[in-house]
Amino acid sequence: MVEAMVPGGYLRGVKLGVDVGTVRVGVAVCDPDGILATPLRTLKRDAKKASDVRILVREALERDVVEIFVGLPRTMKGEEHASATMASDYAKLLVSTLRAADADIPVWLVDERLSTVSAHRDLHQAGMSSRDHRKVVDQVAAAGILQHAIDMQKARGTEVGRRVSADPQPGPTGGGAQAAPDLDAHSAQRILPEMEGYSEPGQQ
Repeated sequence: MVEAMVPGGYLRGVKLGVDVGTVRVGVAVCDPDGILATPLRTLKRDAKKASDVRILVREALERDVVEIFVGLPRTMKGEEHASATMASDYAKLLVSTLRAADADIPVWLVDERLSTVSAHRDLHQAGMSSRDHRKVVDQVAAAGILQHAIDMQKARGTEVGRRVSADPQPGPTGGGAQAAPDLDAHSAQRILPEMEGYSEPGQQ
């Protein structure tokens, strides 16, 4: 994993941005120097089996990612409602799944107000028809989230957002053993082999 501090306190390395929706999850990536965030892919949400989360973990491991930023939807007044809770829960599941794969990659929740609106505007200005927006708008929104995060990191010389911790799950003795929801200990050990054999719907 490429991880080094550069002048100004910026953590060098590949980073991911994530835009969580009810149907799709947009993913973006930036270069190690954090110069430009670019759209990467769109995943189909899988609330039951969390296959989208496992794909995201695979991307992070294969790219030696040092940080992941998940967009936190807020109202213009800064309030957090149902969509923010959904993003927060998704981020916690991501942390748990990363830990199950023995990956200690920090996950941060960052403000994403108007990221989707901006993505639609950018696609329109690029000449893409509105009916084609759905194919890429989530990953473009993720790129906006990531670009904002890395720009703020460089400007402030420090981390930005709220670091996510997985919710502790009760263990046999009532302790705080942590595991991804719907993943027992045996499933956690198989997570990486399962990811290798997974193909997204429509991608055979």
